[in-house]
Amino acid sequence: MALALPKLYPITDARLSGLSHAEQVESLIAGGATLIQLREKHAGPREFYSDALEALRIARAKGARIIINDRADVALALKADGVHLGQDDLPPEAARRLLGQKAIIGYSTHNIEQAASALSLPIDYLAIGPIFPTSTKENPDPLVGLEGLRRVRRAIGKLPLVAIGGITHESAPEALAAGADSVAVIGALLTDSTRIEERTRELLGLFSS
Repeated sequence: MALALPKLYPITDARLSGLSHAEQVESLIAGGATLIQLREKHAGPREFYSDALEALRIARAKGARIIINDRADVALALKADGVHLGQDDLPPEAARRLLGQKAIIGYSTHNIEQAASALSLPIDYLAIGPIFPTSTKENPDPLVGLEGLRRVRRAIGKLPLVAIGGITHESAPEALAAGADSVAVIGALLTDSTRIEERTRELLGLFSS
């Protein structure tokens, strides 16, 4: 049975927001988010584990799910809902063996060739991007664009698809219309730490209008 992705897939960023992952998760869930990825590129494993554990506790109490970016070992230790892997991370086959059949495994791709190759992998959803210019990644891959998103949608059939990269309140509906099942959003939600709940609710409101 295919994973049912929510239309909004927030990703945390401690440096951008100035908040802990747990604080971000609390605000995102208050705004209506139900599936959140914790992404940490700078903190040490012990520090991230402690923060992620608290974030997971908050999410469990509210019925939301937590995906860990890159770190399958942390996802396993936390008993998180899954892991999101990049092209240079642990292979999805190894992550599946480590985390089991019930874990959600997502996989980042950056062009139609990578997306097509990923169809043979034991993953639950595919991410494609960057769709638009992004400032939350230090060395972004070439832009995919909305037309590239449409091509990937056609190429991968019904595999759940997440659009990522520079997505804003204005462009999120376009990404969904181009074939994405969900949009991953970072900067548009987190840049102003005092408005995360509000911005999350506003974006979800666009999808239901």
